[in-house]
Parts: sequence; structure tokens; C-alpha cells
Amino acid sequence: MKKRFLILVNLGSPDSFQVKDVRQYLRQFLMDERVIDAPFLIRKMIVEGFILPFRPKKSAEAYHAVWMKGGSPLKVITENFRRALLPLIDGHTAIAMRYGNPTPEAALRELESQDSDIDEILIAPLYPHFAMSSYETAYLYVIEKIKALLPNVKFKILQPFYDEKNYIHSLSESIAPYLEKPYDHLLFSFHGLPVRHLKKSDPTKKHCYQVDHCCDVKSSAWDFCYKHQTIQTAKLVASELKIPSHKFSYSFQSRLGSDEWIKPFTDVQLQKFPSQGIKNLLVACPAFVSDCLETLEEIAIRGKESFIAAGGESFTFIPCLNTNMQWVETFANYCNGAESTHQYLWSELERIGKTLQLVENT
Repeated sequence: MKKRFLILVNLGSPDSFQVKDVRQYLRQFLMDERVIDAPFLIRKMIVEGFILPFRPKKSAEAYHAVWMKGGSPLKVITENFRRALLPLIDGHTAIAMRYGNPTPEAALRELESQDSDIDEILIAPLYPHFAMSSYETAYLYVIEKIKALLPNVKFKILQPFYDEKNYIHSLSESIAPYLEKPYDHLLFSFHGLPVRHLKKSDPTKKHCYQVDHCCDVKSSAWDFCYKHQTIQTAKLVASELKIPSHKFSYSFQSRLGSDEWIKPFTDVQLQKFPSQGIKNLLVACPAFVSDCLETLEEIAIRGKESFIAAGGESFTFIPCLNTNMQWVETFANYCNGAESTHQYLWSELERIGKTLQLVENT
């Protein structure tokens, strides 16, 4: 039988909440050309001149507010997810972070230490939706290291699973208990992106933000459109849970800088809701499968404070899937069925969505 190994890939976080570690992490993150997609010298000027002198201290305080005994929430929860998977899947597993530790190199060394005879590696970016600054940069970075260190090993990539029925069911079931008590509204808050990222990821160059109601007009661009995919996730979950259209909405958080970003903005919506009669609010963050700084600090702490200050009465943050056993079993089925039931979710090819190369060639 083919010896298959699994690498779970997530965003990453600093080694500690000390300012120096946060600065180092932010430098690696923001210097990624798929995050700040500007030429190197301009990107370096922005990062070193305008962001790193000020942001690390504020970010360190945010990390401190949610830090767990074992480290950052993202690292702890991703490791707990890996451990929950182990009894359910065939083969060995390791974790790699796109930024910070553990690195892809460390993950590959860990897999080799478990069994040096590696036939194939399954690369699983833990992102339900395609985005050049998350999903794409994560898997391409791991592939780069595999090719350098294990050039003869084959690999498959887990495709975005934003509308996969078992993922939607797992997400719906995790939200369902929070709907049992009276509530006014459910907000799906997704991580935000600059609009230019959507345009760059559009292989047609004629659809995203160029066609009226582009998220409703079918196009091959949808395979690479973060906005369309997030909206689909929200609609599918709402449909499964039978939530009427007036009782849910979606928004986008975490914008940075003055560029045009996907709307509506989460922070603006949280301040508006109370004046619209929404006093009892539920918030879910399906852009993430593991809780992290963006969910626990930005939404569960600051978002709640903003909503209550604006006149809201009750704010309930719904945790991400984390180690929810239905989700763990769903993901295990993805991995065990890489050549059968869920074959369509795994690709042996690097996606054509190598956004920056795509742009350079058009």
C-alpha cells in the first residue's frame, strides 16, 4: 500500500507575546508578496517604515489577552486537532505553519523520523476558502520545501472545501446549539481581503468586481473568488439551519491600510446593529477552522465591547470548529478517502491560481 503522510498547514503565530517575537512574526507575515502584493522595495518600505515601528506593541497586547498555557490559541488548537485525528486516519501527520514555527522543514523532518519511506504527502491547508494571502501562499510554501528537501516525493493538495456538504453539516451542527435560545441575528464574520486580491485571483480578468452582482453570476472565477466562496458558506449553513434571510448576514473583518476592502465591514456592522433593533447577537467566524487572534481577541473581546457600547444587550461568540468531533471525523474522511470518496477534494497538480505568476503573464 502507498505510504501516505499528512501535513496540516495553518497561518502561524509568534513564539510568544513578547514584542520582539511579535515583531519577528509580523515581519515574515507582511513581507510575504501574497499578503502585501507590492514590489519588494515598496513592500519593505511599508513594513519597516510604517507598520513595524508601531504595530508590534499593540499586537503583543492582543496576543497576551488570549494566550493559552501551551502557547498561542492557533498553535494549541491545531495541535489538539492533529491529536484528535491520529486514531482516525491512516499514516503519519505533522503540522507546518506558513509563518513562524513549526516550519515546513521541521514538519518534513518529523515525518521522516516517523518513517523515512515516504511515497506521498497530503498537504492540507486549514482554510475552507481560496485566497492568495492564506490558502495559496500556504500550500505553495510547503510545496517549495518538499521539492527542495524531498524532490522525489509526490504530493496532493486539499482543495478549498467551502461548500463540501459534510463540512457544511459539521459547521451547521456546531452552530445549532446557539440557536436554541432566542436571538435577533446571526452574523457570519469572515476575514477581509483587499478588493485587488480578488481581481488578481480572477483567471478571466473580466468577472470579479467587473460584472454587476458578480458573486451571483456564474463564472470560472468562482473557483478562486474568496468573496463568493465565503458568501456561499454562509448561505449554505443558513439554509441547513433554516435561518430566515432577515435573521443572518455576513461581513468582513481585519482590514489594514487605506485600500478598498471587501464590504460590509464587521466593525461597522457591530456598531449599526443596535440602532436597527438587533440587541441579541450571535457571531460565527467560518473563515477559520481554529480559533485564533482574529476570532478570540478581535471579535470575542473587542467586537463584543463595540457592540455593547453601541447599545447591544447580548453578544455571543460561537467558537470555530476547533476539535469538534463531527468536524474531526469529517476531516479524517477527507484524508482516508483521498483516492476514493473525496478524491475530487485532492489535486495532484499545483492550482493554476498562482496569482502573482498569473498576473505577470497577462
